[in-house]
Amino acid sequence: MALRHITLLLAGLHVLICKTWAKVEVNMEDRMKVYLNSNVEIPCIYISGEPALTIVWSTKLPSRDQVSRRIYYYDVPNEIIDEGTDYTGRISVRHTHDNSIGQGIIILTIEKVRLSDEREFICTVHNVSTEHGEGHTQLQVFNSPSIPVIVVTHTGISVNAMGPSKIADCIVNNGYPRPNITWYRDRFPLQNTDGVVKIMDSVIKNPSGLFTVESGLFIKVVRDDENAKFYCEVNYFVPEGVKMTESNPVNITVYYPTTEVTLSTNLNNLLLKEGETVEIRCKGNGNPPPLFTFKHKEEVLASENDLLILDNLKRSHSGTYECQTFDLYTSQEAHGSINIEVHYLDPVVVTPEEMVLDQGGDLTLTCNALSSLPVFTAWYKDGMQVWDKHVLTLHNASYDTAGMYMCELTVRVIPKLQKQKSVQIHVRGKPNIKEGIAVGLVNTVDQSVNLTCYAQGYPFPNMSWDLSDQHSQSVPILNVEDHETTNGAVSMITVNATSELIANCNASNEFGTTSVSRNIEVFARGTTTTTNAPSTKATGITVSPKKRQKGGSGVAIAVIIICLFLLAILGGVLYFLYKKGRLPCGRSGKQDFTKEKASKDDIVMEMKSGKSEEAVLLQGVNGDQKTPTEQCDED
Repeated sequence: MALRHITLLLAGLHVLICKTWAKVEVNMEDRMKVYLNSNVEIPCIYISGEPALTIVWSTKLPSRDQVSRRIYYYDVPNEIIDEGTDYTGRISVRHTHDNSIGQGIIILTIEKVRLSDEREFICTVHNVSTEHGEGHTQLQVFNSPSIPVIVVTHTGISVNAMGPSKIADCIVNNGYPRPNITWYRDRFPLQNTDGVVKIMDSVIKNPSGLFTVESGLFIKVVRDDENAKFYCEVNYFVPEGVKMTESNPVNITVYYPTTEVTLSTNLNNLLLKEGETVEIRCKGNGNPPPLFTFKHKEEVLASENDLLILDNLKRSHSGTYECQTFDLYTSQEAHGSINIEVHYLDPVVVTPEEMVLDQGGDLTLTCNALSSLPVFTAWYKDGMQVWDKHVLTLHNASYDTAGMYMCELTVRVIPKLQKQKSVQIHVRGKPNIKEGIAVGLVNTVDQSVNLTCYAQGYPFPNMSWDLSDQHSQSVPILNVEDHETTNGAVSMITVNATSELIANCNASNEFGTTSVSRNIEVFARGTTTTTNAPSTKATGITVSPKKRQKGGSGVAIAVIIICLFLLAILGGVLYFLYKKGRLPCGRSGKQDFTKEKASKDDIVMEMKSGKSEEAVLLQGVNGDQKTPTEQCDED
C-alpha cells in the first residue's frame, strides 16, 4: 500500500515538473527610441525548456481599435517575411537558443526607420508543447529640427501704438515630435500678458510627417526696447532626452517722439574770436530724428536741418541760439539752446600817434583797445620789450630815446587774438655826429675806400662832405649814399685812397650844424709782405696786430733802454755834424731819416682826429717815396 502511494506521488511530481518546464516566458523592452532614417534592433528574449517551434512578429498602430498585423513568421524549417507590408524588404530576424539554460534571443532589425514605424511591435513564441509567450515594445521616432530663424518686422514700431505690435516671427522646420518655441527679451522669457505681450504659435505638419512651427511675437514697445535683444529658444525631444537651440539675437526699430534737444559745437571750447567759423549741431532724443529749426534773436536761420554753420564770425553773432522741433504725430514741441560769445579786439589806439620832443623833455604814451576780454600789454623798441603796462612814460629825452615804439595787445586766454600799433618818436635838436668818421677796408682792385658818417638829430640832418688833399685841392667823391634812420641820418662816400687827404663831415638842420674832421696821411712801410690787419672796431678802421713777445718783460725793458741809449748817441753825432757844417743839406733837421724806400704794394694811411691817430694799411700806391739823400741832391 505504501509502495503504491509512493509510486503515485512520483508520477504526479513528474507531471508537475514537465508542465513547468514547458511554459514559455517572453521579455521585451517597453519602449525604444530611435532617430529617423537610422537602423534599429528590437530584441525578444524568451525562456523555455524547449526550443522555439514557431516565431511570429507583428505590429499594431497606437489606436485602440487597430488589430495587429503579421510581418514575419518562422517555423522549422520555414521563414516568411510577409509581402505587401511597410516592412517588406526592410526587416531581418536573427534567432539563437541556449539549451543549457533554456533561453533564446530573437532580434528584429529594421532598416531606415520611418515616421510610420512609430508603433507597437509584438513578438510571439510557440514551443513544441504548444505553449506560447508574447512580448510588446513601443517604438518612438525622433528628428531634430532646423536652427530657428527670426524674421524681423522691417518698419519701425511706435511707442504710441494702441496695443501690442508685431515684432518678429520665429520659424523652425522639420522637427519630430513637435518642437516648442519660447521668446526672450534680454535673457528674460516672455509670456502672454494682456495688453503687453502676445505670442501666437502655428503648427504645420508637412507631407513627410515632420512639423514646422511658427511663433509670432507681439509686444507693446517702450523706448528702452530699441536697445533690447530679442531671440527665440527651441526645445525638442531626442532619444537621449531634451535638447535646446537658440536663434541669433535681433534688434527692433522703435519710434518715439523727441522730448529733449541738445546743441553742441565742433570746437572743444567756446572761446571764439571774430573771423572764425563754428558749427552748431542740434540733436534730439527722438526716433526718427525730427526736422529742426534754428533761431537767433527771433530770426529763423538757414541750416542743413540739424547743422548750422556760422562763417566769418562777428561780435554781432554773439547771443543765444535756439533749436526747436515739432512732432507731427504727437503735436509735441521740444526746445534746446546754446549761448555763443564771439570775442574781439579792436584796432590799437596809441596816443599821441606821433610826437616830436625837445631834448630833455618828457612824454607819456597811452595804448588802448576795446576788447571783450582782459588783455596783456607790451611795449617794444628795436625788437626789445621795454614796458608791460598801458602807459609808457619817457623821461629826459635824448637822441637815444628817439625811434619806433610798438604797442602789442594780446588776449591772454586767446593768444591768437593779438594786435599791434607803432608810433614814431622824434627828439628835436642840433645834429650830433657819433663816433666821428668811420673808415672801411681798402678795395684792392681800384684802391678806393668808404668813409661813413652817422649823425643824430631831428629834423633829419642834411649830410655833406668836404675833401681836400695836402695841397688844399678838392678831392673828388666817387659815390655818395645817404639814407635816414629812425633818429638821424647816415652818409657813406667812396674816395680814392692813393694820397693824403682831409675829410670833413657836416650835419645840419634848423637847429645848427655839426662837423667832424679826420686827417688821412700816407707814409711808406719797410716791407711789402705785410697784409691788411683785421678790423678791431665796428667802424671798419684797422690796426696792425701786435706780435707776441717770446721773452719775458725784463728782456723787453732792456731792449728799450738800449734803443734809447743808441738814439741819444745818434742825436749827439748829428748835432755835432750840423754845427761843423758837415751835413749835405741844412734844413733845420726837417728831413726824415727814418724813412726807407717804400714798395708800391705797401702804403699806410694815417687818419688824425684831434689827438688820436689810427692807421689803415693801404696796398698799391701811385709812386715811390724818395730817400733823404735823394731829396738833398735835388735841393
